[in-house]
Amino acid sequence: MASPSPLSETLRRLDRVVQEKEVRTKLLDAAELACRTALPVSTVRSLLQGGTPPDDSVNDRVRTRIAALAEAEMAATGKRMSDLASDISERLGVSGYWARQVCDGKKVPSVELLHGLVEYFGVEEGEAFFTASAADALNRVLLPVLHGLEEPENDPVLALMDRYGVRSADLRAHGSLTREQLERLLEGVLRSVVPPDGGRER
Repeated sequence: MASPSPLSETLRRLDRVVQEKEVRTKLLDAAELACRTALPVSTVRSLLQGGTPPDDSVNDRVRTRIAALAEAEMAATGKRMSDLASDISERLGVSGYWARQVCDGKKVPSVELLHGLVEYFGVEEGEAFFTASAADALNRVLLPVLHGLEEPENDPVLALMDRYGVRSADLRAHGSLTREQLERLLEGVLRSVVPPDGGRER
């Protein structure tokens, strides 16, 4: 019997930890997830319902996701396609015509130029953002949501805060401390409960 796919397992675990339907709807908004994955909303909806996305090739994925990012960039900045293509042309040292063809989803960039587009659009996941299957792309975005809902024992920092009673005010969730301040606080807590010599018997 085949094991469940990573996405189906993530969705199963999400269903288990999310009790209220309206919360699940808010967390799994198809339009928002489509923006974060550069997938069509219809594909995201289908995947969330356990469906199978349309067959595509790696080249298809690259073309459509670059086009989706280009559309999002123009919507966010007010740039026209000619402006965006000109900007990419200057940044990556390619012709304006090529840049426009790529942004329109008509051409597939080389690996080197795809790397340049990763930097241009600020894609944290690197080239895999463009080449991953639709299910893998959605799973990548959903996993942090799942981890945030699951038991704090899965988060070593939260578990440590719970153990020593530091989390009563939920400092990290409320943003009252920076990461550095939180680290200093936890170091102080550890120093107060661990002997200076590491607990070795004299």
